[in-house]
Amino acid sequence: MTEFVILVNPQDEVQGLMEKQEAHRKGLLHRAFSVFIFNSDGEMLLQRRASTKYHSPNLWTNAVCSHPREGETYKDAAIRRMKEELGISTEVEKKFHFIYKAEVGGGLWEHELDTVFVGEYNGPFSPNPAEVSELRFVSLDRLSEEISQSPEQFTEWFKIILNEFQQFLLKNKIK
Repeated sequence: MTEFVILVNPQDEVQGLMEKQEAHRKGLLHRAFSVFIFNSDGEMLLQRRASTKYHSPNLWTNAVCSHPREGETYKDAAIRRMKEELGISTEVEKKFHFIYKAEVGGGLWEHELDTVFVGEYNGPFSPNPAEVSELRFVSLDRLSEEISQSPEQFTEWFKIILNEFQQFLLKNKIK
């Protein structure tokens, strides 16, 4: 099935649809979402992307990142992708959105209006091996150390989104 992304302007007004890889080659602004999942100990879930992913394979990233489909809300898309990638269902809450652009290798760009969701989950996972090769929980302090020591082990967008998330927590005085 050919996947399309929803092209938007900075105000999130729809500009059209484009095949996903073409939009990534051209670096055009499109809708996306990111999900951060925490366990009851406050640790963040990370996934290692499958080796077969067309960009950024084998790199660590947040629980889920993807794109809503035409006619789908950001939240519905986030819930759908958690099920498809991780085999889980949990409630998520929108926290903020922002725009970023990052080169992801192979002449591809992520230029996204990214809506960030947060949820908690403590149950079992059933990861899709076509999407995810490994899962783990990590404290935010340990994660910062790992990114500082080995930034090449993490997706470019995750490093950007994590920084935005940490700024959001500071600005809103959330621990």
